[in-house]
Amino acid sequence: MNKKFSVILLVSFICTLFLAQNSYSQDAKLVPINIDLPKSMFVGTPTNMNIEKLEKPLGKPRAPFLAPEGTKNLALGKQIISTDDMPIIGEIEMINDGDKDADDGYFVELGPFSQHITIDLEKAYELYAIVVWHFHKQPRVYFDVVIQVADDADFTKNVRTLFNNDLDNSSGLGAGTDWHYVETAEGKLIDAKGEKARYVRLHSKGNNSNDLNHYIEVAVYGK
Repeated sequence: MNKKFSVILLVSFICTLFLAQNSYSQDAKLVPINIDLPKSMFVGTPTNMNIEKLEKPLGKPRAPFLAPEGTKNLALGKQIISTDDMPIIGEIEMINDGDKDADDGYFVELGPFSQHITIDLEKAYELYAIVVWHFHKQPRVYFDVVIQVADDADFTKNVRTLFNNDLDNSSGLGAGTDWHYVETAEGKLIDAKGEKARYVRLHSKGNNSNDLNHYIEVAVYGK
C-alpha cells in the first residue's frame, strides 16, 4: 500500500466518523412533537368501504413522531385561502384555529368535486410533519388527497408533493402511490422530511359518503 493511498483511506475514515457522529448528535436532539389530539367520536357505521388500496386500521395509537427540538405548529392563525371562498358550512379561518373537535360547528364544508386550501406560513421554514383532520365524526375516506409545498402562492416555483393518493390522476396533479385511509381523531400525519417551504396546499375531491370536502384542522409542524 503506497503512502498516497494510505492518506486517502485515513481521510475517508475521518470523514465517515465525523458524519456518523454528526448524525448521532442530530438524532440525540430529536423529541416527540406535541400533537394535542381531540376526543374520538365515531357516530354510526362505516359505509361504502370497498375502496381500492385502503390502509388497514392500525389498532393502536400512532407512534410519537420525532422532530428537532423547538418544532411547533407554524400554521396556527396564519393566512389561509380556498378555491371555495364561501364555504357551505363554517369559515375558512376555522381550518387553522387549533380546534380539532368533531362536533357540529367545528368543521368547514367546501363545495363538491376538486377543491384545495393554501396556507401561507409568511416565510420559509423547515417542515417536519403536516397533520390534517378532514372529518372524524364518522369513519370516512377522502379521495384525491394531495399535499404539496412550494415557494410561491401560485405553486409554480419549487413545487414538491409530500402525499398523493389520487391513484388515477383524476385531479390532474399526477397519479399517486399513497394509500387511502380512514379518518380518525388522530388525523393523518404526513412526514415532510425537512422540506423548506413557505406555502402548503391540500387538495381533495369528495369522500365515500358524498362529493363534498371537509376540514376540521390542519397543523404544519416545523421550525
